[in-house]
Amino acid sequence: MRRGDWARHPLITNGPKVITAKQLEAIGMPRRTISRRCEPGGQWRMLLPGVVLLQNGEATDEHKIHAALLHSGPDSILTGVRALERYGLRNLPDTDEVHVLVPANRSVSNCGFVHIERSRRLPNPRPRSGVPTAPVHRAVIDAARRTPHKDAITAMMAESVQRGFCLPRFLTDELDEGRRTGKELLRSALLPILGGARSVAEADAWRLWQRSDLPECRWNVKIFGADGTYIAQPDGWCDELGFAWEIDSLEHHAGDTGFRDTLARNARYAAAGIVVVQTLPSRLRSEPGRVVAELRAALDSARLRPRPDVRLG
Repeated sequence: MRRGDWARHPLITNGPKVITAKQLEAIGMPRRTISRRCEPGGQWRMLLPGVVLLQNGEATDEHKIHAALLHSGPDSILTGVRALERYGLRNLPDTDEVHVLVPANRSVSNCGFVHIERSRRLPNPRPRSGVPTAPVHRAVIDAARRTPHKDAITAMMAESVQRGFCLPRFLTDELDEGRRTGKELLRSALLPILGGARSVAEADAWRLWQRSDLPECRWNVKIFGADGTYIAQPDGWCDELGFAWEIDSLEHHAGDTGFRDTLARNARYAAAGIVVVQTLPSRLRSEPGRVVAELRAALDSARLRPRPDVRLG
């Protein structure tokens, strides 16, 4: 290629904004030209060693993901928080890190915003917008291992299950098969999810119920009347007494639609003869003793009347 012809090459004009220096050299661009363009104030930026951003502005998350995969080499797979974002999960911890899985024998190191994890158990990647991405259950556990806060871990796990991205047992299997270190925190966060909780607040409720001398409770089951009419899906349900427990946040039930739906749900409970207690999520931690006392009193009231003619769906 003649001198300067590289400037009209499709990799420069129409290709991705992130490219390796080796690719640029392969189309005839001299190394000194690459270095000069990536100097402070130059036209381009060197995002990672040997990986060039073909513009001088701030790199986007998408630029960083593609740069991380180029840095990591063939067969690398995006995992962790950035992978979960590609599936559309929202309850994720803040991080600038791009977590990448590579084959166990790959000689590549962490650099800048890239965290490299060598693995003998590389999952089958799923293409998400052109990026090889770990399946949700693997990405959740990989992200959880690098998250120190139990609430953040529970939120990721709960959303992945609640929105149907994976089954709870997939998370259990992945945790069992992975590294031994750091499992205690993850198992503690996962336990309420296995019990049926589908949010951090429900996990708090599950733990509170478990450590109290209350009858058996099931979580997020659908309740129907004798004629098959849908009544509700309470957060907690004591079937032997026909008792429902709702963890009702102000945010979730605010606004005309949320308020109207809550009133309609409560009317269905009343019409079916179901005793229901509504609890703010904050009280599960600030007033656990009072919440348990309220539950116990409501359960005692439920025992005084015949069990309503309702069934699980």
